[in-house]
Order: sequence, then structure tokens, then C-alpha cells
Amino acid sequence: MKDTDSLANHFLIAMPNLADSNFARSVTLICEHSEEGAMGVVINRLMDLRLGDIFEQLGIATDKANHTASSVYYGGPVQNNRGFVLHEPLGQWDSTLSVTDRFGVSTSRDILEAIAENRGPEKFIVALGYAGWGAGQLEREISENSWLSGPASRDIIFELPVEQRWKAAAGLVGVDLATLSGEAGHA
Repeated sequence: MKDTDSLANHFLIAMPNLADSNFARSVTLICEHSEEGAMGVVINRLMDLRLGDIFEQLGIATDKANHTASSVYYGGPVQNNRGFVLHEPLGQWDSTLSVTDRFGVSTSRDILEAIAENRGPEKFIVALGYAGWGAGQLEREISENSWLSGPASRDIIFELPVEQRWKAAAGLVGVDLATLSGEAGHA
């Protein structure tokens, strides 16, 4: 796979006909994509958890005012007991995958401790779980008309209200999801 074929730093936007309850009406930020497969984090599904719940479960002390009321996202169905922090700027955390030169995804405890102490990244979302695809699986699903893909936008990830992200991500590639057919066309 050439770097130009990689969907890293792209959104996967669920097509209206995608019935899988894990991904219906979802937007997934692809963090890594190679010949071996792909990994991403869903950015528009909230869980019935707050960051304070995560801090408490992990025994991370915090001033009650520091992000404890922040929402926790459903990042995907794989390892949904593991935390993933999408954040900007990159910083120097123990375990970070750079998505771009501006933002990345970290899985180490130190970033959560920094957030709890109000010395973490400027922008972040915390998700439990991730979305994963084996070799060739994502490409097959795209060809089956399950997904749209297009360049990611940090504004959609970090600024836009969750309920607006699906339509806004599709709008980046000039698509109005309300006008799409569920049928795939293949020449």
C-alpha cells in the first residue's frame, strides 16, 4: 500500500444504509491504515459515563472541577474497556500514535493524570474502545457502499457538537446524506 492510499487522518462516514448498530450514523477518525488493516476511533457516540467516572475507577486524584463532567465517547467495539485519548497538541506522552503533526491518539495513563491535574492537552476527547479492520476489510466495506471517506477536520473532532458531526463530515466531501440511495452502483 502506498502512503497516498492510506486513509489515516480521514473520516469514515457511515452510509445511511449501514445497519451495524456499532457504526450506524457514525463518524470514525482513522488513526492508522496499512496493508495489515486499519484502526480508528468513533468521534460521535457518547457513553453514559463522565470522565470523573474513569478517574475514579483508575484511582486518579483530581480537583472536582477539572474535566470530571466531560463526556466519554464510545470509540468502537474492540477493547471497549481500554481508553483512547484523541488530543491536540501531540505532547510527550508514554504511548502516542501521531495522526498528524498536530494531533494524535494516546493510550497511556500519564495523559489521563495530566488531564485530571489540568496540565493535559489543550483539546481532547476520551473514548473507550476502538474500531478495527483486518487486511483488506475496510477497502471491501467501502466498495460495498458502507462508508464514505474524506479528509478529517480537527474542527469537527474538537469543536462541533456531537450530534452535528455525521452530517458535517459528509458535507466536507460535498455529500448530503439525506439525498443518498442505499444501493451501491458498480460498473
